[in-house]
Amino acid sequence: MNWQSVFSVKPFTVKTAILSASLSLLLLSGCATTQSLTPQQCQAGNWQDIGYGDGMRGRSGDYFGRYVSQCASVMGTAPNRIAWETGRKQGLKGYCTELNAYKRGREGFDWQPVCPLEGIDKLEEAYAQGRYYYLRQRDFDSLYSPYPYGHRPFGYRPFGYYW
Repeated sequence: MNWQSVFSVKPFTVKTAILSASLSLLLLSGCATTQSLTPQQCQAGNWQDIGYGDGMRGRSGDYFGRYVSQCASVMGTAPNRIAWETGRKQGLKGYCTELNAYKRGREGFDWQPVCPLEGIDKLEEAYAQGRYYYLRQRDFDSLYSPYPYGHRPFGYRPFGYYW
C-alpha cells in the first residue's frame, strides 16, 4: 500500500460528505427556529420549563398558540397556559439583561420587544451599542473582501445594501 492510495479521495465520497453535511445543517437550522412537541410532551410536558426556555429566547406570549395547535391532535391534552407563562416570566429575567441585549446586537440578532418597560432605555442602549459594533465590524470586513463590492457566495452585502 502506497501513500497515494491512502490519501486518495473518491469523488463519490466527497459528494456524499457534502450532501450529508448540507442536509444536517438544514435539519439543525429547522430545530433552532421552532420547537416541535411530541404527543408525549403534550401530555406530560413540564410547561413551566418549556415557558422558561421560551422566555430565555425572548418569545412573546403569542408563541403559546403554537403549542395549542401542536397539541390539538392529541386527545385529552391541553397545554397549561398558567404554568407556561410563569416559566416564561422567569426566563425573561435572563433575557432582559443589558449583557444579553448587547450580545444579541453584537452577534447581529434582532431584539424582541418582550421586556418590561422599566429599564427599557438601558436595554435599548446596550443593544444599540452591540449592533453598532456588529455593523462596523461587518463593514470593515467587507473592505478586505476578495470579492468586488462585497459580493460573497452566500449573499453577503456591504453596508446592508442589496444591489
